[in-house]
Amino acid sequence: MRFADLPHAVGPDQAGKEMHGFLAELYPICRSITGNGVRETLDRIGERIPLEIEEVPTGTSVFDWTVPMEWNIRGAYIESLRGERIIDFSECNLHVVGYSTPIRRRMPVAELREHIFTLPDRHDWIPYRTSYYNEAWGFCLSQRQLDELRDEEYEICIDSTLENGHLTYGECYLAGEQPDEVLVSCHVCHPSLCNDNLSGVAVATALATALASVSRRYSYRFLFIPGTIGSITWLARNEDRVSQIKHGLVLTCVGDPGDSTYKRSRRGDAEIDRAFEHVLRHSGNGYEVQDFFPYGYDERQYCSPGFDLPVGCLMRTPHGRFPEYHTSADNLELVRPEYLADTLHKCLLTFDVLERNRTYLNLNPKCEPQLGRRGLYQAIGGGADHRIEELAMLWVLNQSDGSKTLLDVAVKADLPFATVARAAEMLHEHGLVEEVSAS
Repeated sequence: MRFADLPHAVGPDQAGKEMHGFLAELYPICRSITGNGVRETLDRIGERIPLEIEEVPTGTSVFDWTVPMEWNIRGAYIESLRGERIIDFSECNLHVVGYSTPIRRRMPVAELREHIFTLPDRHDWIPYRTSYYNEAWGFCLSQRQLDELRDEEYEICIDSTLENGHLTYGECYLAGEQPDEVLVSCHVCHPSLCNDNLSGVAVATALATALASVSRRYSYRFLFIPGTIGSITWLARNEDRVSQIKHGLVLTCVGDPGDSTYKRSRRGDAEIDRAFEHVLRHSGNGYEVQDFFPYGYDERQYCSPGFDLPVGCLMRTPHGRFPEYHTSADNLELVRPEYLADTLHKCLLTFDVLERNRTYLNLNPKCEPQLGRRGLYQAIGGGADHRIEELAMLWVLNQSDGSKTLLDVAVKADLPFATVARAAEMLHEHGLVEEVSAS
């Protein structure tokens, strides 16, 4: 199968169902920036794509940061003195503040309330909170559950460990014809949160599966890492290789009903930026394109000035702009198969642009060549789109002076890239243009 056929060969209904099923499989696992939950998640990903697992010891220096201690949790609860379990970690892993230190004791309710987090305006939602780099402990409850704590004392337990161990991440590398790479990065550090975490994992896994089935111009590197500290650690360990990254994408919040949102790289006009904006423009759906800003996900590490890599970020509704963000309502009902499939399709279309983008030189530049006697008008057929295809050929001929890529042509002509690329291929077959360089 040609790469150009791949976006249309992936059945959206089946792909969406498979990704959502994978979400449901990963959803119960308690993940954090380190620990066995991350390992279990990576093991499940590794059952679908070839994945190399890396373990980086606690205390490893990574630029201005240090790999933290490893956190694991076996259980936690708040229990009345009558033995009634009010809160149980086994029912929802958001109930415990991530990285909570172990504790087990009887405690006055007034003191306990100082360690409880709720969302007062969302009575039935449980918030997600962490204390990664500040040793503390706490519980997250719905406001309704907090209101029901009427006893004077409770028995509390957080059965966790915080000790020397490792930071774990996974890496899938698909070699292409060239060593130049497309980087795809997603985070695996959140517990039961579907859009902000697992949607990116599911789409990245599906992308790797699809790309493995076709020949590729570029090599593709997929990173499944804990947020912030994971990308910092990977960059610190691979500083000598980052020059091979020619295009990059962070995937997060890509399964909700909102329109697609693309955040440009720090460069602002990188090829991946222009390619994604072009695909979104011609998608027929609403979309938003944001300029880079140094807050958000791991794009801010890849785009830090010491690296300045061409890495953008794809979302649907951006973080903090949907009410379910970082709450128990970010669940399997919020993320739907059709939106995951739509994100996957747009990624594949964008990668097709990167794969097929070329620079051509018109070999007959003095006036228009006679296309009819070369059979090119017949080649494009007489369908409803034949005038668009004819126009695409004229645009390619006019703009192919050896300095403009096919993406440049498509943007200027306001035509879908696939139409322009097909026109260039036909002109090349008939000896009217030649490729002068890879873009």
